[in-house]
Amino acid sequence: MEINDQQVMKKLICFLIFLFFVSCSEYVDKPKNLIDKTKMSEIIADMAINDQVINLYPGTNLESGTRFILKTHNVKTDDFVASYRYYIVKQKMEAILNDAQKIIIEKDPKSEKKIKGNTEIKTTELPKLERR
Repeated sequence: MEINDQQVMKKLICFLIFLFFVSCSEYVDKPKNLIDKTKMSEIIADMAINDQVINLYPGTNLESGTRFILKTHNVKTDDFVASYRYYIVKQKMEAILNDAQKIIIEKDPKSEKKIKGNTEIKTTELPKLERR
């Protein structure tokens, strides 16, 4: 009986090791046409500016502006979506967004106050957590 128990234990350990290696694989594969971080920052900065134009002129079309931005950067929609998803999963989007903010500030220095004001959390405005 001892030999049989040892064989079962070996198989169980091998199976657990196999599960460990399988679970450590990538969650999202790197896209074939991955957009580099600097170009991604430029695209997101342009999209943010486009979004503000939409707020100023409510009758305009956001979708056509987005298509125009992607076309000027020579990027396909599917490539942008796949790259965006990849950077989100890899937790690299925060650095890209910070670079996009810098690009916006370079284009319009007056926007720095608005950008910095939106990113700072004001503790006086946070709601109090109470149990009832």
